[in-house]
Amino acid sequence: MTVFTSLQRRVAHFTFTSACLLMTVQNLEAQTPAPLSSTFTATDKGTRAAMLPTLYANSHAANLLIRKNGDVLCFWFSGTHEGDSNVAIVVSRLPKGTNRWEPAVLVDREPGKSYQNPVPYEDPKGRIWLWHTSQTAGKGQADSQVLKVFSDDGGNTWSKQEVLFQKAGSYLRQPTVVGENGNLLLPIYYSTSEGITKGAETNYSAVQVSKDFGKTWKECLVPKSDGMVQMNIVKLKQKSYVAFYRSRFADHIYRSTSTDGCSWTAPQATVLPSNNASIQAFLLKSGQLVMTFDNTHGKSEEHKTQTGPRAPLSIALSPDAGITWNAVRDLELPDDPTAKPEGREEYSYPSVLQMADGNILTAYTFRRLAIKAVLVSESWIKSGTTVGVYKP
Repeated sequence: MTVFTSLQRRVAHFTFTSACLLMTVQNLEAQTPAPLSSTFTATDKGTRAAMLPTLYANSHAANLLIRKNGDVLCFWFSGTHEGDSNVAIVVSRLPKGTNRWEPAVLVDREPGKSYQNPVPYEDPKGRIWLWHTSQTAGKGQADSQVLKVFSDDGGNTWSKQEVLFQKAGSYLRQPTVVGENGNLLLPIYYSTSEGITKGAETNYSAVQVSKDFGKTWKECLVPKSDGMVQMNIVKLKQKSYVAFYRSRFADHIYRSTSTDGCSWTAPQATVLPSNNASIQAFLLKSGQLVMTFDNTHGKSEEHKTQTGPRAPLSIALSPDAGITWNAVRDLELPDDPTAKPEGREEYSYPSVLQMADGNILTAYTFRRLAIKAVLVSESWIKSGTTVGVYKP
């Protein structure tokens, strides 16, 4: 995103005259470099990148879904600011075989509520389910519920929202996994605090399991998961699952395992750092596990809730289901302190998956201004380095 786009939003917000807008844009065009477009374009880093079209000023928390027809959908939340009234869920589509993301469209929003953290799932009949959080604007996460909507026309129109999980503080972030016998595994966590630091050591994780495609759910608690949230489940093979956790203590990414998706080992620290921000992993066709994460941690060595910088954003490979990580490369670097780019230093909340052609697609928050999508290969990851905390 550039100054050009930011001024367009501000001009619209303050309802300047169209003549004033035209003059402002004409003056800036000579000074401002062209932004990334919504079409994947080769970069000087050896990747291909695109900036997804925006609807509102602030964008965060992307989640990707590859449909059975080959289309890719990217969902995120967008509005004036996280936690504000009318923060909405939006979606953009990358049609199969194309390189251009379609304009973002509204999925769901409600006055007085902040809708956040969309999680999509396509059922065997082609219905797209979308689960997302809903919290009272300005009140924080402790009163959140999880809502559900669905689409029967590929995401063009959506049903009226209904409550999925009513318990106060119910939150989610990571994808649904199809487990044993077709069971749905939906990882959730309970945000018992208003925010992500004070009192957040009491947040904890669970898995909601459904045997009837979401009609009813059974809750499975993760033992000793206090302060461990946004559980990211990866199915390795039949009766073999691994999960990774964001740490409220901004120390390490944590890991646990399961044979049935319901009974889990207690989370244990990995070698990868956590900055108390979201991560996401995916099992590649090669058998390698790929993860996108912020390669940094909190400043304090004390075991207390905290946050760390949201840069650099890195992508890593593991040959053994996350026990070791033998390749890490940066997607985004920390800001140059002498530069003054638009937005804030934040490259975070990634979603990652593998395309049919083998390329790895990751989408993430770009300075809260937009969602950026990047295509890389396994060899690209292996041939690079990182300025982050963890170096193989």
